[in-house]
Amino acid sequence: MSFLGNVLWFICGGFISAIMWFLAGILWCITIFGIPVGVQCFKMASLSMCPFGRDVEYDGGAFSFIVNVIWFFVSGLELFVVNFVIGLILCITVIGIPFGKQFFKIAKLSLCPFGARIVEV
Repeated sequence: MSFLGNVLWFICGGFISAIMWFLAGILWCITIFGIPVGVQCFKMASLSMCPFGRDVEYDGGAFSFIVNVIWFFVSGLELFVVNFVIGLILCITVIGIPFGKQFFKIAKLSLCPFGARIVEV
């Protein structure tokens, strides 16, 4: 079921979210200090390509909090808005609700991706 969900997800707009995460990762990797942030963006891009059958667990610390604050103002807000709006659009129909819920999961992750781990369900 998750394979079919991931294929339909990719067609229904999941590639947009993955491309945005990938571009954010490339931009962060321009500087030496941004490389760890860029690597995390690439991990989140893989989640954005196949979110069904995966979940996010949040662990955090002081360093994750500081990086999340910087992330929010530089890249997080834009990613959040796009994923949230696409999720709202998909939730208009009954068929789109599962996809909208996945977009909401990624939108929440867009606000604070550091200290988050992707786990298989």
